[in-house]
Amino acid sequence: MSGNTITHENAATAEPIGTTRGTTRDGSLAPNRAARELGLRRSEFDLAVHLGRIRTVPDDEGGGRRRIAREEIERIREGEGFPEALRAGVRAVGTTEGAALMEVTRARYTRLARLGLLVPVKFYVNRYRAVVWLYLADELRQFAADERNAPLLKGRTPEGLRDQLAEGLDLRPRHWRGRHLGFLLRQADDPWARAAAVASLLDPVEVADVVRDPYERSHLLRFRPAPPAHGSPGSPAARLAEEIMTAADPDEVDWLRTDLADAVEAARGQRPAPRPALRPVPAPPDRKPTPHDARESGRFRGLLGRLLGRES
Repeated sequence: MSGNTITHENAATAEPIGTTRGTTRDGSLAPNRAARELGLRRSEFDLAVHLGRIRTVPDDEGGGRRRIAREEIERIREGEGFPEALRAGVRAVGTTEGAALMEVTRARYTRLARLGLLVPVKFYVNRYRAVVWLYLADELRQFAADERNAPLLKGRTPEGLRDQLAEGLDLRPRHWRGRHLGFLLRQADDPWARAAAVASLLDPVEVADVVRDPYERSHLLRFRPAPPAHGSPGSPAARLAEEIMTAADPDEVDWLRTDLADAVEAARGQRPAPRPALRPVPAPPDRKPTPHDARESGRFRGLLGRLLGRES
């Protein structure tokens, strides 16, 4: 991905809140309503959910939607430093701002990110069809404050790491997938949903090779999580995002295949995938013997008698 991937500063833009929905009988809120009550932009709210900072519950109406319990809203509001601390904890920055926070050059910042030392929390595809990676500001500060990382922030990059970069190493997509899988597993309330979360990061050919039963594959598809939206379906941006969301490194593919096999086995043990019911074959209708049947029966008995006579 290093050939068509760039990073630069881009603060998360506000998304329209849209029409809010009322609370349900149990007091839970729709995401738009919850974001407003917490003083967050929708993009900030979604990232907080992604990071596990805001807990969600399944929507009783189904459809894979999630809601936020009223008790969760109150818990967050009672947190220390609310709302500033909550917003600061989900602040995502790009390369320019991230490098400034760490007091390093943009080039060094990008090298650290490609080496997997800085883990992106989200990405988007810009109008130039290039991937823009965003990172948590808090995590960048923590990295820079750790004295063990001082050699990486100043001086020459160690030779072994320079060689890996020269060979095109870029761990940003892989580390984002790992983080995204953690989010999907936290949201999964069903054993088949957990298996589908793992399957969502594998090429369909790999999934078919691991899950040979067509009914189980079909059941997995029902629980497959919706991918993050990046452009209209089939657009260059959507295809590039799909490439990022699909494991490519052989060792990553291997451990995902193993995890998928284990997850399907666990799901199968708890609740087998549904299969079409076998329809019983109806018995032929009863009918009365006809004169033709009697003649045929007589001929058969005569033939049988002659055969037995010859053998004796």
